[in-house]
Amino acid sequence: MVDKVLENRMRRMAERQGLVLQKSARRDPKARDYGLYRLLVDHRDMEDHARITPYSLTFSEVRERLESVDLD
Repeated sequence: MVDKVLENRMRRMAERQGLVLQKSARRDPKARDYGLYRLLVDHRDMEDHARITPYSLTFSEVRERLESVDLD
C-alpha cells in the first residue's frame, strides 16, 4: 500500500511537469489494472487521452519517471 502523503507529493510533482497522475479506481485485487497508475500529458483532451492510455505503471515506476525529469 502506498503512503497517501507520498502519493499526493507525486501528484504535485507531476502537476509541476504538466502531467496528471491518476490511479486506477478498481477495487478488485484480481483486476489487471488494480493498484496501477497512469500519467496523462494533454490537459485539453484529457477525456480522449484517458480513454486510450492504460493504467500500466506501478507507483515505483511513476516515482522513478517523475524524479528523473530535469526541470532546469
